[in-house]
This record gives sequence, C-alpha cells and structure tokens, in this order.
Amino acid sequence: MPTGLPRTMLSLPPPRRTGGVVLMLDFDGVLHPQSVYFYYKRGPVLADAPGHVLFEHIELLESVLEPYPQVRIVLSTSWVRRYRGSIARVSRRLTPALRSRVIGATYHSRMDRTAFGETPRGMQIWQDVLRRKPSAWLALDDDDEGWPSWCRDNLVRTDEMLGISEPRVLAELQAKLAAMHRERE
Repeated sequence: MPTGLPRTMLSLPPPRRTGGVVLMLDFDGVLHPQSVYFYYKRGPVLADAPGHVLFEHIELLESVLEPYPQVRIVLSTSWVRRYRGSIARVSRRLTPALRSRVIGATYHSRMDRTAFGETPRGMQIWQDVLRRKPSAWLALDDDDEGWPSWCRDNLVRTDEMLGISEPRVLAELQAKLAAMHRERE
C-alpha cells in the first residue's frame, strides 16, 4: 500500500492507466482566466475578464505538447467534481488531440466530494501521483497554496488571468517538458 494516502483513497480501485509521463491539468487560470462561475442550466461562464473567452489557450497547449506524444493528461480541475466525475463530459471542451491524451482525473466519483474539495490542490495531485505512479509528471495550475515541498519542482504555476500564455509561464512549461523528455532518453 502506498504511504501518505488517506484511508478513503486506499479503498479506490487503481487507475486504469498507470506509469508513463503525465501532465496534471487544471483549467481555470491555465487555459483561460481563473474567474469562472458555474450556473445551473447555463454551465460555466467567464466573469470579470473582459476580452477573454473560455479555453482561449487550448490551441497553445496543444502546440506545446505536440513534440511530446508520450505525455498523457490527468484532469486536476474542479470541473470534474462539478460534473460529478464525468471525465468524458469535461474532456469535450478540449481539442480532439488533447482529448485523446486524457487518461483520468485526480477526482474519482467514489471519493468523498467534500473531503476532496477541502484538500489543497497540491495534495490532491500528490495523492494521484502515489496511485498512478507516473515515471515523470508536471502540474499546470494557478493555485500553489498547500503544495508539498517535495512536489514544487513539478509545478508550473500559471498566471490567474493570462494562464499559460504569460511568457514566463510558457517558457517554464516548455523547459520542463524538454527536461522531462531528455531525462527519459
């Protein structure tokens, strides 16, 4: 049994796909500004971000990942919880090329929704890493609160408004993907 996992995590079935190279992907503050609100019957709406649209950086992410076909995506976004664990429903927002990379999510519908939501994002991701056992991983997220110190080198912290399009963030993501690729050769 992996150490560091809460008892509820240990009772979950193992992920369908383990190992490999994984990108933990948040949506809000990564692929579009962070200010997304969910409305009943309307769905997600971007607020307080004039001139921006939902998923405005999706093609940018696709192009950054293109040289690395081995990189798989694990959704680490609150959207999965919002849509009751439906990875297929959440993935529909991605391009076909990115959708084909999605292998799971940090949230599983058999998890306690409240406990999972109260857990800092970094620990949610670390718990998934312990279960999924990737050979290498990165996380794209605008939230860096509560991240374990041993995971910080794997985090590419994005800008809440500009997401991955912010030049420093984009350069860091590209450098870390290239370094992961070199280490695996």
